[in-house]
Amino acid sequence: MNNNQSTIVVKIGTSSLTKADGTLALSTIAALVETLTNLRRQGCGVVLVTSGAVGVGCARLGLTERPRTMALKQAVAAVGQGRLMRVYDDMFTTLQQPIAQVLLTRSTFGERTSYVNAYNTFKELLRLGVIPIVNENDTVAVEELKFGDNDTLSALVASLIEADWLFLLTDVDRLYSADPRSFPDAQPISLVNRMEELEELQVKTGDRGSQWGTGGMVTKITAARIATSAGVRTAIANGRLPSNIEKILQGEPIGTQFEPQPRTDNARKRWIAHGLVPAGKLYLDNGAIAAICFAGKSLLAAGIAKVEGEFQASDAVGLCDIAGREVARGIVNYSSSELQLIRGHHSAEIPTILGYEGAETIVHRDNLVVS
Repeated sequence: MNNNQSTIVVKIGTSSLTKADGTLALSTIAALVETLTNLRRQGCGVVLVTSGAVGVGCARLGLTERPRTMALKQAVAAVGQGRLMRVYDDMFTTLQQPIAQVLLTRSTFGERTSYVNAYNTFKELLRLGVIPIVNENDTVAVEELKFGDNDTLSALVASLIEADWLFLLTDVDRLYSADPRSFPDAQPISLVNRMEELEELQVKTGDRGSQWGTGGMVTKITAARIATSAGVRTAIANGRLPSNIEKILQGEPIGTQFEPQPRTDNARKRWIAHGLVPAGKLYLDNGAIAAICFAGKSLLAAGIAKVEGEFQASDAVGLCDIAGREVARGIVNYSSSELQLIRGHHSAEIPTILGYEGAETIVHRDNLVVS
């Protein structure tokens, strides 16, 4: 790969950015800043997704544990975000590398106009040679519209800007078959060609991060699934050694890499697949699954076995098999209450059942993305 033309998203977790007492690990941040600046000077587009605002805020305020309530967390994040950005700005300025703060919420990805605006902003910043530093806007985010963790945020950003690489820097050097801190015989995994391999290997992943963080290895794998499905090669590596990013780009077998799937050129479908949060689920029979997944057809009412959740027309929904596994995602043409009436019926019956004309399709194939 010609790294001079690569766009790289790097996510670093709270466990790598802070010490055990919650104060910043300045030597690690300095090494990260130097690595990212070197990559920028080599011609790479670089985006940093950083955690740490809540941890830094806790240290600043003398709190001994992570806030449990949303209001306190948002207040602490507001304290920590400014401090965190000041440290980044001081260090990047020493190397004469301009940066920008970009705070995002989940709604940025869910609304088409905001999504396009975010894409254009990132592209312009990268064109100017700026390194955007991204975090979730914790101070204004509401619980139901939160990313949940910055691993997911980084994967969505990588998908948004059509990055070549996503690096997830964490407190272990790679993915293992189980947590090596609890299972000494856990086997290292260097390459994952298909996400299904992890199920075949029966990989055990923890869902808890450090005392100050929110992520665990399960969130890394979820992020890798999002990113690779958008055509982004993903790597998990040790956050205390940021220089490993350059070594991985040069082909050294460090960390765990996830092979990307072919990237779709349809920007709208990428938005549907990775930007939208499903408001409900439609459970489909085998015939409908075959039609949408293998024949490229639209979803019709006759193939819907069950409707779950409350949603309106034009909301996103997950399309699932009977067992509940999501096989596709799409924008629906009917509300959940309408679908409860017409599910299992032929399209020609819809006007009679509802008493008015509606779309023949429940989810048109142009608004549908297979998982």
